[in-house]
Amino acid sequence: MDKPWKISRGPIAATELDVEKANAINSLLIRPVGVLPAKPGDPVLPFVVGLFNELRPLLKPDAGVTTLRRATAAYVHCRRYYFASAQPDSMRHNIDGEPVEPLSEEDRLVAQKRFLSLKQSAAKAEEPEPAPVVVAAPVLSKNEQIRAALLRGRKNAVS
Repeated sequence: MDKPWKISRGPIAATELDVEKANAINSLLIRPVGVLPAKPGDPVLPFVVGLFNELRPLLKPDAGVTTLRRATAAYVHCRRYYFASAQPDSMRHNIDGEPVEPLSEEDRLVAQKRFLSLKQSAAKAEEPEPAPVVVAAPVLSKNEQIRAALLRGRKNAVS
């Protein structure tokens, strides 16, 4: 895992959840931005470095910068965004969704590690808890049952 992937999976399609996160960002802005998916199946596009600074001027007057920061963080820290960023042919995109520059090998490796970590965490969360082990009471022979009854009677007589 110390080397970036060499085989591309092609464009990574957005899921319904990715689109919901993108819509949360767009709802805070005076206009939607092209770098975000509009519908499931649209490609997830890695952002150009510093894109948040381009989003801030588009913030609606009644929306807070912290809210925009959190919504953007929720989008860029998801599994599919990391998966898209980890691809060998991944490009950074500007606010309009146009490719600007390739991701560095270092950035792709970081994205790859985070993707695999999130994938592993999701797999663990989906594993069902093991059922508790039920140990059946030992089956006592007729002689053992009589002996146990006699010993209980002896304890009660002594007490």
